[in-house]
Amino acid sequence: MEKDKKFYWKLFSSTFSLSAFTFGGGFVIIPLMRKKFVEELNWIDEQEMLDLTAIAQSSPGAIAVNASILIGYRLDGFRGALITVLGTVLPPLIILSVISLFYTAFRDSLIVGYVLRGMQAGVAAVITDVVLTMTLDILKEHRLQPVIILIAAFIAAAILNVNVILIILICGVIGALNVLLTKRSKGGVQHDAA
Repeated sequence: MEKDKKFYWKLFSSTFSLSAFTFGGGFVIIPLMRKKFVEELNWIDEQEMLDLTAIAQSSPGAIAVNASILIGYRLDGFRGALITVLGTVLPPLIILSVISLFYTAFRDSLIVGYVLRGMQAGVAAVITDVVLTMTLDILKEHRLQPVIILIAAFIAAAILNVNVILIILICGVIGALNVLLTKRSKGGVQHDAA
């Protein structure tokens, strides 16, 4: 399918504006990407967005950049990935370049300090919203296992102080085993039917 200039401009401007007006890191931009690409533009479905988010989280580097690369690649291969990564990286690069010129004034400003503290509360609210929305979506599909894993991972990290890398590795193993068992059970059913 041949993409036109409007598509590329929309792809770039979407990631650029999301990156420019999102404060708090990758976990904040993911729900906004979901809203833009799943709900508004209908370029990606809900399950694909969840899968791309999981891959972006498990890949090294900034989650916002990883997610934008995956979305761009999914929509238009290498060209789409290049456009979305530029759209995601340019706003922070421009903003930090301007701030670096006035670093001392920003560092010593009481108002900037209060604004940043206030934004932390907003970031926490957005992350909580994402977790609840994704959990409710999973529960609607009557899938209890991911919710149990989510709760167990939270308890392990927040209460038991288990290393996050260990939690990610264990969740990865559980996910891999789940996929293998699902494929094996579907293969067995197809084999019996034949």
